[in-house]
Amino acid sequence: MSTLHIVCPHCDAVNRMASERLSQHPRCGQCKEAVFTGHPLELTGQNFQQHITRNDIPVVVDFWASWCGPCKMMAPAYAQAAVALEPQVRLAKLNTEQEQGIAAQFNIRSIPTLVIFKAGRETARMSGAMSTADIVRWINNSI
Repeated sequence: MSTLHIVCPHCDAVNRMASERLSQHPRCGQCKEAVFTGHPLELTGQNFQQHITRNDIPVVVDFWASWCGPCKMMAPAYAQAAVALEPQVRLAKLNTEQEQGIAAQFNIRSIPTLVIFKAGRETARMSGAMSTADIVRWINNSI
C-alpha cells in the first residue's frame, strides 16, 4: 500500500492518504471538504506552488484568460475532463491576466496552453483548444 500526498482544493492543506483510498471520495483532514470535486481547481499566486510541488499525482494546469475566445470554448471540455480523470490527475486553471508573473515564469506565449506538472516539474505542454476526448487522450498519453 503506497501513501500519497494530495493537496486539498479548498484549504490547500496537504493530506496523506493510501493510494487505494483515492477513489473512495476522501475528505480533507483539516477542513473536512471533498479532496476531489470533479471540477478544475482555480490556482492563484498564493496556492500555485503548493499544488504543483506537493501533490503526488500529476497536476494539469490550463493557462487561460477571460478575453480568450478559444479558452472560453474549451472551458466546458476541460471541466468534463476533470470528471473523467480525477482522482488519478488533478486539473487546475490559472488566469494569466491575474497571474502574469507565473505565466511569464513558464514562458506561456499562447493560450489556452495545458501544462502537466509532476513533482513540481513540467513534463508536457500542449497549446490550443481541444475537445474533452482530445484532452483526456493527451493527458493519458503524457503522464
